[in-house]
Amino acid sequence: MDRIKFYYMSLFIFIDQLKVQFALVQQFRFVFNPLVNIPMNKSFTPFRISMVSSRLFIALLYVVFCASFATAQSNKQKKLTEYVNVFVGTGGHGHTYPGATLPFGMVQLSPDNVNEGWDWSSGYNYSDSTIAGFSHTHLSGTGIGDLCDISVMPSVGIKPDTSAITSLFSHQKEKASPGFYSVHLRDFNIDASFTTTERSGFHKYVFPASSDAMLRFDLGFRKNWDWTNDCFFKQINDTTFIGYRHSSGWAPDQKIYFAIKLSKPVKQLTLFQNKKQIAFTEARGVDVKACLQFNTVNGENILMKVGLSTANTEGALQSLDEIKGWNFDAVKQKAEDIWEKELSKIAIKANADSTKVIFYSALYHTFLAPTLFTDLNGNYRGKNGKIQTSDKPIFTTHSLWDTFRAANPLLTITQPKMIPDIMNSFLKFYDQYGLLPVWDLHFNETNTMTGYHAIPVIADAILKDIKGFDVQKAYEAMKASSMQNTRATDLYRNYGYIPHDKQHENVTITLEYAYDDWCIAQVAKKLNKPEDVAYYIKRANFYRNLFEPITGFFRPRLSDGTWATPFDPLRSEFQTNPYTEGNAWQHTFFVPHDVKGLKDLYPEKDGLLKKLDSLFSIDSKLTGTPVGDITGLIGQYAHGNEPSHHIAYLYNYLGEPWKTANMVRRITTEQYQNSPQGLSGNEDCGQMSAWYVFSALGFYPVNPASGEYVFGCPMINEAIIKVADDKKFTIKVANNSASNKYIQSVRINGKAYSKTFINHATLMKGGTMKIIMGSNPNSKWGVNIDSFPSSMSDKN
Repeated sequence: MDRIKFYYMSLFIFIDQLKVQFALVQQFRFVFNPLVNIPMNKSFTPFRISMVSSRLFIALLYVVFCASFATAQSNKQKKLTEYVNVFVGTGGHGHTYPGATLPFGMVQLSPDNVNEGWDWSSGYNYSDSTIAGFSHTHLSGTGIGDLCDISVMPSVGIKPDTSAITSLFSHQKEKASPGFYSVHLRDFNIDASFTTTERSGFHKYVFPASSDAMLRFDLGFRKNWDWTNDCFFKQINDTTFIGYRHSSGWAPDQKIYFAIKLSKPVKQLTLFQNKKQIAFTEARGVDVKACLQFNTVNGENILMKVGLSTANTEGALQSLDEIKGWNFDAVKQKAEDIWEKELSKIAIKANADSTKVIFYSALYHTFLAPTLFTDLNGNYRGKNGKIQTSDKPIFTTHSLWDTFRAANPLLTITQPKMIPDIMNSFLKFYDQYGLLPVWDLHFNETNTMTGYHAIPVIADAILKDIKGFDVQKAYEAMKASSMQNTRATDLYRNYGYIPHDKQHENVTITLEYAYDDWCIAQVAKKLNKPEDVAYYIKRANFYRNLFEPITGFFRPRLSDGTWATPFDPLRSEFQTNPYTEGNAWQHTFFVPHDVKGLKDLYPEKDGLLKKLDSLFSIDSKLTGTPVGDITGLIGQYAHGNEPSHHIAYLYNYLGEPWKTANMVRRITTEQYQNSPQGLSGNEDCGQMSAWYVFSALGFYPVNPASGEYVFGCPMINEAIIKVADDKKFTIKVANNSASNKYIQSVRINGKAYSKTFINHATLMKGGTMKIIMGSNPNSKWGVNIDSFPSSMSDKN
């Protein structure tokens, strides 16, 4: 129907253009007079055109039609999925994967390269040219590699054995879009294509003529930190198979179950158990390979569904029901439609399509994690591998040290109905572990990174009045995590900071615990618990105990109260560093709950302002043996790692918002590109992209649990955000350009607005915000204290 409408539109445009052209011919008929041989005093009509001029006229009509057709095509609205480049971040240190998945889906069906290491944490890096298989679970942008479960590789001309099967491929014959991935395997002349539902992967392989075509499942396949410790494969009939893979790695106890359904019966099944061929229809061991063999004619399609469950094979068999029939294109189209619906939650207009590509590629990446963990029966494997059941979806893959900063706050805008499920997932974790998750992967506590940052995510949901979970229980869980005696929390409580001689990463942990404790205090205030408010506000001030006014840095302190020496603010070390993945420059600005309090610690009135200016202008050299995460450097600001993400917005707390605008515009244009190397650091489950999405819209959650979004420098001309089924918040940006990067004024629903931030509640009510931009800073906008975003010290 859409195509018919398109052709009708083209025809109408053609007729209109024809009328215009005919009028022009009437007006300027003297141009055609020598050819048409018409006296100048007679009217021009098509019936008196000579044979030569008839051909010319027909040619003219053809040109007009082509122009009309091109106009119709240019007016045809482009789908948002067409703006997504899923290869952004697959190169360099981005660590994203290009494969097929649905928003927050259980399946991430993507290629794995032969190489491994830090830049292959997702299983794939754009610099590689060899594929070792296609597995069904992957991590998006993390700094540690894991998963890559249930690997399958097609081939021809290879006899069943246990040796590696690989193929070269070319990016010229590789395609991907939301919900779809395809590649040509050069060594075997096989085209492999993939799409997914939430819990099932759909494979399509186009084989050449062969008497030994094969699909090999390699359950012993592993990459990076992951190792198989038990796996199983069983034939049910000549088209159906089941099994599981249990592994240990970053997450110590991972269990994934699968079911396979083929469109064509296998000719033969050959099984290898711990590298030995066995004459059975099932195999179990630490290394199981199953070779499914076929005869194929040239161009023959073999289709395969692979359903997953995190509980058992019964659940995996049910997952197969998500794909009805064998229409690959229909499933691919449905996946694309689902992505289109999700991406349409924020519709933007921009000066250049390149901005839209970067924006929607970023928005796409923010919808990849967390990931669905419950099967269709509501089952999953919880602590100690025991089957648990939930009547609500459970989500895993919570990279909280990263995502609490912007990715989780973005979900409260784009996915408000999902937030209660995330909260309940945290509470299920608390029920089984006694603490909230730190970095939950497949319901394992990896204990990776610092802080207890499920707390600001929960606090944000409670303070934004999101319903659908037990708030009192959530508060109990927050307090339990803050009162544990592991992860140096006892040292933090006893000393008022974490001593350098008792715990590494001590400065960062102290600062992050202080922020998390402020979040608990805000929830205590909402729940009318004044004693808890006082206690946690006291702890929220512990950041002060590590500030050294002479240098203007947060510094490591020993248990006797003296400063640790020597002190080098440029120094970063992998293991013994007092700062997590950074140095004193990058961590000194992490007091998002009390920027005013930090400002007041400097002896000079403008001490923090000068320190902030210096951060962006100082030399980018690092000393020591820093980790690879410190990337995207502008001075000592490191956009490639999360601790820096809020810093450019701090000028709004100091009365110079134009400096925020200038720096945010620089970061958005320099550090985000439409290319595999388009991210300056790890994507980290959506945080790197969430920074861009917020910043392109014109604001950012400096204090993620405050409900305040601090203004910066919008990249868009207009954005329509669907904040509810029947509500929209529209952002209109006037005079936006490369040179016009400074906010001149803001109006919300027609009224002048002087604050340098907007509240979440205002945004979610719907309405219109108009931002006027200019080429020079407006020294009168945002400079008064009552315009600044809030700080804890404002109330003390």
